[in-house]
Amino acid sequence: MASISIAIVAVSSSAPLIAFAAAPALAIAFWRNGLAVALLGPVALLRRRDELRALVRGDGRRALLFSVLAGLALAVHFATWIPSAKLTSVATATALVATQPVWQGLIALGQGRRLPTVAWIGISVAVVGAALATGPDLGLSAEAVTGDLLAVAGAIFAAVYTAFGEQARRATSTITYTTICYGTCGLVLLLVCLLAGVPLTGFDNSTWLAILGLVAGAQLLGHSMFSYALRKVSATTVSILILLEVPAAALIAWAWLGQVPRLAALPGLALLLVGVAVVVLGGSRAARRPEPPVADPLP
Repeated sequence: MASISIAIVAVSSSAPLIAFAAAPALAIAFWRNGLAVALLGPVALLRRRDELRALVRGDGRRALLFSVLAGLALAVHFATWIPSAKLTSVATATALVATQPVWQGLIALGQGRRLPTVAWIGISVAVVGAALATGPDLGLSAEAVTGDLLAVAGAIFAAVYTAFGEQARRATSTITYTTICYGTCGLVLLLVCLLAGVPLTGFDNSTWLAILGLVAGAQLLGHSMFSYALRKVSATTVSILILLEVPAAALIAWAWLGQVPRLAALPGLALLLVGVAVVVLGGSRAARRPEPPVADPLP
């Protein structure tokens, strides 16, 4: 459980660090992926050179295609989720992006898989919770509402990213997949930043430290620890524990940034998390049947 505890703290720091960093959201998204590739790329070239070569030949091209598609979806995820953490509260943005399993279930439905009744109940509860949680923002500001919508979009594209990643991982190792995926994501975000004139340098030292914290924490340490935990803990348990990121991120934002959670939004946030947990448990139950399971969320 120590690895999971470290991972939860690492990913919970993501939204507060984003809100703290005095840099454009797209620049943060680029550096988060670009620096991760700078660390992972040399390892992949040294240890997985043959696998990388195989991806451009024969059957490997399918895995390469899905890895690139996952990277494109991840770019849209970061381009929507990271701005949301600056526009709305950390608590709301983190809770809404945590609805990824809900969208994952709907993607599975579109792929012809049948969702169990309990999953539909969870989806309904999560939708009601999301509506209650974002309701107070309608009277707060148009900026907060935009942040809420971007967080939901981030959750949708996180689910798309996971769906493509599941296909790619059938024929690729973790280091190879993440290098290609993060590399594609970083390249797309770099092009968008250059075309849009988004500055990529000139930030103060505290902002660079926040960006490095995102890379070391949520991008590498959080993901790695959750992956390690899956050797001993079920994916469903890990998925439920990941939901602890929401209250943990809210507490960090409260203590560090002075963001007091909006009391009117708390009942909706709680209901949303219950709904997502029910969806994950419904996917676990479906996994025991002949039909393919609903995918668990990524950290």
